[in-house]
Amino acid sequence: MIKITLASASPRRRELLNQIGLKFRVVASDIEEPMGDIENAEEAVKTLALKKARLVAEKVKEGLVIAADTIVVYKGKIFGKPKDTNEAREMLEKLSGRTHDVITGLVAMNAKTGEKIVECVRTKVKMRKLTSEEIGGYIATREPFDKAGAYAIQGKGALLVEKINGCYYNVVGLPLPKLSEMLAKFGVNLLKT
Repeated sequence: MIKITLASASPRRRELLNQIGLKFRVVASDIEEPMGDIENAEEAVKTLALKKARLVAEKVKEGLVIAADTIVVYKGKIFGKPKDTNEAREMLEKLSGRTHDVITGLVAMNAKTGEKIVECVRTKVKMRKLTSEEIGGYIATREPFDKAGAYAIQGKGALLVEKINGCYYNVVGLPLPKLSEMLAKFGVNLLKT
């Protein structure tokens, strides 16, 4: 049995892996995530996910390491986790009634050999037009504060989303179908009982 390590402290990523019955351990990577404007969002998330995977692979020395980095991008600008109420409101006002991208860089790496698969998954999310009261009510739930783009589609943030085009699990933070394909290439079949 191959040991699997998740290079993330994200409770959502842990929940998703538990949901599919994967046995794994968590070793957080503690890498500072860049914010602001970027030239190529896909390359940025792949690079950051690869850094996380390499750092954790050096610590664990064996098995497979799964690393991911998810960002929300609107008009070329990264929307990270809001620092405070004002920033959360600003993000939600900008996303209200508009379509943005959720992009995840995903890495599966053999810690011993360094063999790796690096992928990127993009999902388009259209947020419905929100009133100022709705934004205030959502912020009051405290849900936006540890979420990129200031919302959680798997929580009350589901009420803000009009439609998505692409992988739902990518918006939560870990595109499970793509991960399944990647792990299969390392001999880990998630559908095998």
